[in-house]
Amino acid sequence: MSMFSTGILVLTSPLHTLPLRIAPVLSSAAQLVDRTLYVHLHPGLNLGGGGQPRPVFIPPVVDLSTLISRLYSNAADVCGHLDVRVLLTNVRGQSAACGGTPNGPFPTPQPLSHSPEVVLTDFAPQDPGQSHQVTQCLQKYTGRCYVCRPGLPLVLLHARMTRLRETEDGLSGAEEKAETSETYSDVVVGGTFDRLHGAHKTLLNISCLLANRRFLIGVCDQAMLKKKVLKELIEPYSLRVQRLQEFLQDIKPSLQVEIVPLDDPFGVSVVDPLLQCIVVSEETRKGGEAVNKKRTENGLPALVLHEIQLLKDAHHTETEEEKISSSSLRSRLLGTLLTSPKDTPHLPPLPYVIGLTGGSGSGKSSIARRLEALGAVRIDCDKLGHEVYQPGAAAYHGVLERFGSDILNEDKTINRRALGRKVFGNQEQLKALTSTVWPDIALLVKSRISQARDEGKQVCVVDAAVLLEAGWTDLVHEVWVTLIPEEEAVLRITERDGVTTEDALRRLQSQWSSSKQVEHANVVLSTLWEPEVTQKQVLKAWNLLQKRIQQRQEGQ
Repeated sequence: MSMFSTGILVLTSPLHTLPLRIAPVLSSAAQLVDRTLYVHLHPGLNLGGGGQPRPVFIPPVVDLSTLISRLYSNAADVCGHLDVRVLLTNVRGQSAACGGTPNGPFPTPQPLSHSPEVVLTDFAPQDPGQSHQVTQCLQKYTGRCYVCRPGLPLVLLHARMTRLRETEDGLSGAEEKAETSETYSDVVVGGTFDRLHGAHKTLLNISCLLANRRFLIGVCDQAMLKKKVLKELIEPYSLRVQRLQEFLQDIKPSLQVEIVPLDDPFGVSVVDPLLQCIVVSEETRKGGEAVNKKRTENGLPALVLHEIQLLKDAHHTETEEEKISSSSLRSRLLGTLLTSPKDTPHLPPLPYVIGLTGGSGSGKSSIARRLEALGAVRIDCDKLGHEVYQPGAAAYHGVLERFGSDILNEDKTINRRALGRKVFGNQEQLKALTSTVWPDIALLVKSRISQARDEGKQVCVVDAAVLLEAGWTDLVHEVWVTLIPEEEAVLRITERDGVTTEDALRRLQSQWSSSKQVEHANVVLSTLWEPEVTQKQVLKAWNLLQKRIQQRQEGQ
C-alpha cells in the first residue's frame, strides 16, 4: 500500500489493554503514514455491532493520562519521524460534558491543521466477512468527528500487528472502575518548547486534560535562553509559538489558549489570580514550589502542583540526557544540513568548496584539520593573511601608505601587533585595513582553489575566521560554522594566548556573534565535548557531504 502524508488512527481497544497494543499499532501505522499521525481515542468503540456508533465524551480518568504518556513514549521509540498528536476534543469531565453540547463532542466536524489522507484503526472484526461493514462504520464515524474528504482509504491494522490476543486474554477481568482526574478552570505551564517533541506533547496533552477553560503557557524568550546548550540552534520565539498554537488548536480547540513570553523563571504564574494548577515534571517540581512561594508573598492562593513523569529517550548517546529533550535533538543536528546550499552557477562544480568559520576559540581550525585528514584540501586564510603582509605584496605597500612605517620590524616586515594597536577600537581605521588586505586574501583563496582543481581534488575547505564579515561566501558552495559557549571560548583563549579574561571578551565582542553566524550556516558543528564526539560530528558531516556532491553530479 502507498505511503500517506497524514492519517487519523482511531483506537478502540479497552483502556486497560491499550498499553500493550500501542507500540505494535504505532509501528504498523508508521508503515503507512510518514508525516503526521492524529490519534483519536474511543476505548470500547464497536465498529462491527450492526448500528452506526456515534462519538461520545470520554471522562479524563487517571489511566488516560498514563496512556497518553505511554503513547508518546512509544512513538518516540518506534516512529520518531512521525508528528504524533493525541486529540482530546471528545475528552471531558461529566459536569462539563452535560452543558451546552447536546450533539456530543462534535456538533460539527473538527478541521485539522493537516488534512487526513487515510483512516486507520486497531479494531479487529470478529470474522473476515465483517471487514466491509467495519470500514463503512469507520468512515461515517470519522466523518462525524473530523473534516475529511470523501472516499478516504480505510485500513484495519489488526492484520498487520503482532498477535496480542493471548496476552490480552490474560488481562480479562483486570479492568476496574477508573479513577477520574481532578480538573481545573485555569492551568499554567512554562518551557522553551524548542522542536516540539514527545515530552512537550505529553506535558501539553495532560495540561489540556486538566484544563476546563484556559491554558496559559509561558515560552522562554531570549533572557531565559542564555544557559541553554547550543542556544544558537533554538528555533525563533515566533516559530515556537506558531507550532504550539497549531498543535493545541488540533488537540483541544475548545480551550482558551494564551501564550506569553517568559523573561524570568516565574512570568505571569506568580501574579495571575485565576490560575489554579501548574503542571511540572519531577525535574521542574522545585520551580513549581518556588512559584507558589512567590504567589503566597503576593497574597495569592498556591497552585496545585500536578507532576508528570519524564519520558526516557531510548536513542540517547553518552553525551546526551537520558530523558527526551530539545538539547539532545539540537545536538543531533550537528553535522547535518540545516539549510539547503544557495545556487552557485558561477562556481565550477568541483572542487566543492566549504567555507568554514567560527569565533575565536571555537575549534574551527581543529575541525579544518580533521576534514583535511579525510581528504579535503585545507586553505588556511590566516596563513594567507601573513602572505599579503610580506614585503613585495600589493597589500604591503597599501598598509604602509595608510598606517606609516612605524609598524615595521627591523627586517622591514609588518609588525602585526603594532598594526593591531592602531586599529583596535577604531572602526574607521579597521575598515581601512580590511579593505586593503581582504581583497588580496580572496585572490589567494581563488588561486588555491584553482590549483586544487588542476590537481583533481574533490573538496576544498576555506578555513576563514572572517569568511562572513569579508563577504567571501560567493567563493564557496556551503558555509559551515563552529560553535562554542562564550564562557568556554574565553577559557580557551586565555589558556592559549595568555591574555586576560577582559581581553578575551573584547576579542569575542569585536567578532560576529555565533547566533549571527548561524543565520548564514548550512552546517553547524561544535567542539564543546570530547575529541571523539567532535570526530563523530565531522565524519557525519563529511559522509553527508559526499552524498550531496554525488547527487549534484548525477543531476547535472
